[in-house]
Amino acid sequence: MNGTMKVVMKEKAQPGAILTTKQIPSFGSKEILIKVKATSICGTDYHIYSWDAWSQNRIKPPRVMGHEFSGEVVAVGSECHRVRVGDMVSAETHIVCERCLQCRTGNAHICHDCSILGVDVDGTFAEYAVIPETNAWVNDKDLDPAIGSMQEPLGNAVHTVLSGPIAGKSVAVVGCGPIGLLAVAVAKACGASSVFAVDINEYRLDLAQKLGAKTALNSKEVDVVKEIMRLTDNHGIDVSCEMSGNAAALNQQVDFLANGGRLSLLGIPTRAVEMDINKIVFKGLTIQGITGRRMYDTWYTVKGLLASGTLDVEPIITHRLPLEEYEKGMELMKSGNCGKVVLIP
Repeated sequence: MNGTMKVVMKEKAQPGAILTTKQIPSFGSKEILIKVKATSICGTDYHIYSWDAWSQNRIKPPRVMGHEFSGEVVAVGSECHRVRVGDMVSAETHIVCERCLQCRTGNAHICHDCSILGVDVDGTFAEYAVIPETNAWVNDKDLDPAIGSMQEPLGNAVHTVLSGPIAGKSVAVVGCGPIGLLAVAVAKACGASSVFAVDINEYRLDLAQKLGAKTALNSKEVDVVKEIMRLTDNHGIDVSCEMSGNAAALNQQVDFLANGGRLSLLGIPTRAVEMDINKIVFKGLTIQGITGRRMYDTWYTVKGLLASGTLDVEPIITHRLPLEEYEKGMELMKSGNCGKVVLIP
């Protein structure tokens, strides 16, 4: 397809991004071209925008930002047979090698040679995007494109929450950014007996309660460990979903987890974290590292949960902005006074 498109690009190795135009991308025989209908802002996008230490060591500008999206297929490569023009799709954002041991044994989400959309290859803060056909997830035609764009982070939340038994368990979600909020909704929908939300932002704690959290704790105002132990009759929490990347919060979770509890780690600390291994050993805790989504088990679970009607993620979408207002979206992410911010090209 000829012509130009608007894109939000990390042009230089410095804070910020620019709105500019570039050629609509060409695509290979095994790739598809998608007209983007909605693309949502992830914490990773804000890291790239603010140009933190992780971004400086990973991103090689110029790079079109963004990876969470949904859109309409407008062209397909000659070797594409599963996806058709007119399909509405989202994307698994991990582009894997399909050759390594992990890929060949059902663990492609931890592929040894993985590229990430909007990080290692041009992304979706754009009017058009190209992805491999194998990464396309075909959506129901009537799915709101904004919700379609959230399936990738929703998959992170589902993978984190459901990496062990959840029905009838008490669950803490520590860090109530957009994925943490999704985790609250998933835990509630999947039968958690009670959900505790922990954060330092009152806006997001209020939103967590609307999504089903029984208790919301501001860790700036209360001793989270003491309060959770009081509220659980000194039993502690069965499952904790770590979404904050905060070292102090991580150690608090080890303290308030019940003996035999599970700690699932999705948050990424900015530095090494010191932990008391004796507590982990003597409490018999299970600690899991969570990355991405299982390909494609988690996607089917996400689809089923959305179709069931038990999982309502619409309240998490607090802002819908034109692509041109990406800076406003990034400021909302910085302030924390938002749920999911969706950009509409």
